[in-house]
Amino acid sequence: MLEHLCPAAMAPPQQWQCIAGCGACCRLDPVLRQDALEALNPDQRQTYLQMVGDDGWCIHYDTGGRRCRVYSDRPDFCQVSNLMALFAPELQVAEPASRAAAFNELAINGCRQQIRAEYGGRGKVMRRFQRAIRRP
Repeated sequence: MLEHLCPAAMAPPQQWQCIAGCGACCRLDPVLRQDALEALNPDQRQTYLQMVGDDGWCIHYDTGGRRCRVYSDRPDFCQVSNLMALFAPELQVAEPASRAAAFNELAINGCRQQIRAEYGGRGKVMRRFQRAIRRP
């Protein structure tokens, strides 16, 4: 009966997790990613723009293998762990538990948005992401 009253409370908890073979975040087209550009400082913005290929994808992204060729040396703005510093700096001072929850929500929502934009909201990549973020 409780699930009829509050379905959100019955939803399984989710934990952000990157999935292999996605790369939706590697689509850097400035026309599509104006929010990302605005969040970056001038040096980061310059690096970002230098990374945009003619097709709008990162020049370091292997579109065939759907992987980053410079993953271990990628810029700080390509690291999901830096999302809060870029997009929600006010949460950096929150309590650790609140900060972790906010990061998790920000990362999940960001990935969903990018995956939906690149591969569709009902495609294979979105389904794989949805399965990956469910906590066991």
